Amino acid sequence: MSTSAAPRQVLRTAHIALRVTHRQTNRCYGLLRSAGDVWAGLLDTNRQRQQQGERPLTGYQALCRQLTSAEPFGELSVVGARSVLRRYADAWFQAAKRRKAGQQDAGFPRRKRALVPVRFYNGTFTIQGRRVRLPVAKGQSELWVRLARPLPYPPEQVRAVTLLADGGRLWLAVTAAIPVQQHDLDPDRVAGVDLGIIHPYAVVTETAGLLISGRALRAESYLQLEDQKARHAKAAKRAPKRGQCGSRRWKRHRARLRSAETRHSRRVQQAQHEAAKQVVAFAVQHRVGTLVIGDPKGITGHDAGRVQNLRLRRWRRTHLLQALRDKAEQAGMVVRLVDERGTSSTCPACRQRVSKPKGREFHCPHCGFQGHRDLVGARNIAAKAGGGSTSTGLPVLVEHRRAGIVPARRDRRRHLHDQRRRRFCLASGHPDEPACSPWCRSPDTGLQPGPARIKQRCRTGQTLPEGAQMLVRVAVVDGAYMDVNSESLACSAALPGGQSPEMPATGPASAPPRNGGPRPPPGGAGPQGRAPGR
Repeated sequence: MSTSAAPRQVLRTAHIALRVTHRQTNRCYGLLRSAGDVWAGLLDTNRQRQQQGERPLTGYQALCRQLTSAEPFGELSVVGARSVLRRYADAWFQAAKRRKAGQQDAGFPRRKRALVPVRFYNGTFTIQGRRVRLPVAKGQSELWVRLARPLPYPPEQVRAVTLLADGGRLWLAVTAAIPVQQHDLDPDRVAGVDLGIIHPYAVVTETAGLLISGRALRAESYLQLEDQKARHAKAAKRAPKRGQCGSRRWKRHRARLRSAETRHSRRVQQAQHEAAKQVVAFAVQHRVGTLVIGDPKGITGHDAGRVQNLRLRRWRRTHLLQALRDKAEQAGMVVRLVDERGTSSTCPACRQRVSKPKGREFHCPHCGFQGHRDLVGARNIAAKAGGGSTSTGLPVLVEHRRAGIVPARRDRRRHLHDQRRRRFCLASGHPDEPACSPWCRSPDTGLQPGPARIKQRCRTGQTLPEGAQMLVRVAVVDGAYMDVNSESLACSAALPGGQSPEMPATGPASAPPRNGGPRPPPGGAGPQGRAPGR
């Protein structure tokens, strides 16, 4: 009698914020501080042994024996203390493995931490709906915490939970064993994936291609960088000197900085997860069984200039690669990593090396081949694993997607430091505020004190409600800007030959009073320069 094999499973982790009371917060931070004390004790012990000429304790069993002779660490249970020992042993052996592979700058754990995450394994915690009971030391009262959102996995699939602090908030990392999804995939169908900054993912199969734009990610990173520089410049005069303790105002400033950086990191990671999900859905649609990804390992090993070095280090390429790899394995695909060196500067038709293209267009001077630079790299990456043909060029059908959400026009980071912008200026929304630079692309450029210009998105030939013409100065008609001085928004594209319609001459309208006075109708544009439904 034959038994069916158990379905293959993969481990996935979800970070969930905690909603805790003041007393629960103090107890949770007490556990993290106690774990930091265990970590510091291990560092001091190995430092003493090294000074005495003895070998350091690195194995998990030896560390556990050392722990039994130590005193209790507050409310931290034995399970939580052993998770710190396992984390220390893993960090030590990973550093030794990298050094053995030739990476001599890999360092062993030697820095003390105030807060160290604590992991609790299956059978030591209890889950009841949104409430989780964390184990504590004997003789202490039970510690129950509440999740801010429902658990994304069934409770019986959860294998471990990790208590950690990030950005001034408490989180619970829930790890679960998820069965691999079953799809009708062909193992012989190979797709190449090229990672990048402008396009996070470029995918090429035998018949189709996919480009995911990272414009929203770049906009978010640029705004975060400008906001961070402005914050540091403003607080530089109030910063405490070396060796001095900062004031309460300085500590609140540092807390706000950590909160802003954590918020930015969450937005970028969420956008990268959405992009990876789109890539996997595209591969499943085309029945791709093998995903070949170009590994950007070592890309930061050489000096590429001040600006490019900053871009590469803010790229988050490790998370970009890991997110795609996790989702592809969960979908049942085989993931292979290959070296991507030279893939974007090699012609897929004649296999000749060409100079690195400056833009997104690839042109081969030997055979005349032309195509998108990122798709060319993805095609060469797929060819390294024996997938796809390299003589027929790129696929004709190319889909374009966008990852993330472009920062809103009302984002506070857009208007705080307009005078510091060098590339362009975004509208501040204040009619009395002059333009910040002569090359400002904002609709407010050159306006005298008076009604603020607004943008109204409409279709060709659409007419605004009566009374809205008192505010409309600029309209966006089918994606193009057009000056309007009347209540009719007839577009020049609707006339034969692209002629402009005749507009009745009307004088400049006056803005409605801020306090009191008639307001525009609900169907028209608002006085703050925001179109309805935007």
